[in-house]
Amino acid sequence: MAMNDSVNILNSAYLAVEYIDSFLPDNPLQQPFKNAWNYMLDNYTKFQIATWGSLIVHEVSYFLLCVPGFIFQFIPYMQKYKIQQDKPETWEKQWKCFKTLLFNHFFIQLPLICGTYYFTEYFNIPYGWEDMPRWYVLVGQCFGCAVIEDAWHYFLHRLLHHKRIYKYIHKVHHEFVSPFGMQAEYAHPLETLILGAGFFIGIVVFCNHVVLLWAWVICRLMETIDVHSGYDVPLNPLHLVPFYAGARFHDFHHMNFIGNYASTFTWWDRLFGTDSQFIAYQEKEKKKQCVTKK
Repeated sequence: MAMNDSVNILNSAYLAVEYIDSFLPDNPLQQPFKNAWNYMLDNYTKFQIATWGSLIVHEVSYFLLCVPGFIFQFIPYMQKYKIQQDKPETWEKQWKCFKTLLFNHFFIQLPLICGTYYFTEYFNIPYGWEDMPRWYVLVGQCFGCAVIEDAWHYFLHRLLHHKRIYKYIHKVHHEFVSPFGMQAEYAHPLETLILGAGFFIGIVVFCNHVVLLWAWVICRLMETIDVHSGYDVPLNPLHLVPFYAGARFHDFHHMNFIGNYASTFTWWDRLFGTDSQFIAYQEKEKKKQCVTKK
């Protein structure tokens, strides 16, 4: 009975969204995107699309999303939004981070990306334009992937902080006490594999088109680069996502090496009380601001 009720609720929600979508104006970018997608299908093999297409999406998205945070360090006005203002970025740290990223991206992640084609073939995942899910289905699937990845990340990330293994693996990621966007994937190769596995679980559960692979890559990178940016910028559209953790939440983790273990949402830390120090810190900061205003 409970299962039937859940299915009915989901079907009703889907119909409601379809009804609302029917009143929205046509997307002016849809036709150019369709033309580009069909051109890709006509001129490249599935292996090339799944492998090199995925690599290009990852690399271009990663470094483009890092650009705003990189530019902020040169704009005096933006420094008031920097969370740890006493720890500015340095060229030495950024260059070291960049070199490690290139190694991880091309010697750890690329071999995994090379398996994308075989994954899509094994599960008969389509590539065609006609099979592409509607935008609201894609949004829902990406959110579902985020929920699954967040749970995986919380428990495995917390495990990596165990005193017996922390110094061997996760300590690399914590080399920078004040994080910056490009540092999001700066990690020990084993951590890249362990925490990165959570990315693929949602794909296995939800993937019904190759476009979800790329959409989820972009969403995940957008989130992890934002929380590592070191800047708490107002009017951040990601703050509209329910229970979104944000830069201050994760920055506190880098500052104190404990608590706030989840990647995207706050509910696991709230449930297990691993955000207690962060909450106490926020209250302390609010009292300081009140005293300063007086």
